[in-house]
Amino acid sequence: MVHDVIQNFLGLNQMELNREAAHELMCQYTEGDSLRRHMYAVETAMVAYALKYGENQTKWGIIGLLHDFDYEKWPNPPDHPLKGAAILSEAGYPEDVIYAIKSHADYLTDCPRVSLVDKVLYACDELAGFVTAVAYVRPEGIHGMTSKSVRKKMKAKGFAAAVNRDDIIRGAEDLGVELNEHIQFVIDALSENANLLKLNPGDA
Repeated sequence: MVHDVIQNFLGLNQMELNREAAHELMCQYTEGDSLRRHMYAVETAMVAYALKYGENQTKWGIIGLLHDFDYEKWPNPPDHPLKGAAILSEAGYPEDVIYAIKSHADYLTDCPRVSLVDKVLYACDELAGFVTAVAYVRPEGIHGMTSKSVRKKMKAKGFAAAVNRDDIIRGAEDLGVELNEHIQFVIDALSENANLLKLNPGDA
C-alpha cells in the first residue's frame, strides 16, 4: 500500500517539483541517518552540477535526494529501485526524474544512462559515499580534502570496501570529465554543506 503521503504529490506533472515534499517522502521510507545523509550528499553534488551545467537545480537535487529512498525497505535488486520508481510514478513524478533514478542501477539493462542528468547521478552516487567515508577518518573532516587524498584511499582495498571503485572511474568517464577534476568538484560541493552532512571535524 502506497503511503498516505503520496496523496500530496498527485498531479505533480502539472506542478513544480517541490524539495520539501520530496524530502518528506524520503523520510517516510528511510529512517536510518546514514542513508539519509548519503542521499543529502548526492543531492548536494547534483545541485552543484546542475548549477555548473545551467540545468534545473531543484529537479536535479530531487533526483539525488530520492535516488535511494526505497533502499532501506527494498535493498535487493531489482526491487531497488523499481519499488521506488512505482511509488514515484503513482505520485505523479515526471518520467525523466523516474528514469534517471532507475538508470543509476547497472543491473537494469533496459535503462541505459542517456541524458546528462542520468550520467551525473551515476557519477556522483558512489563518489559521494566514498568522499564521505574519507572525511570521517580525517581529523579535519572534509575541510582541506583534495582529490589526491581520495585517490590514495581508492587504492586501499580494505577501506570503504563496499564502494565500487570501478563505478567511480566509469562514472567520470561516461560524464566526460577528468577523474581528479570530478573528485575535487564533489569534495568542494559537499564541503559547502558540511554541517548537514556531518563532515566537520569530530562529526563521525
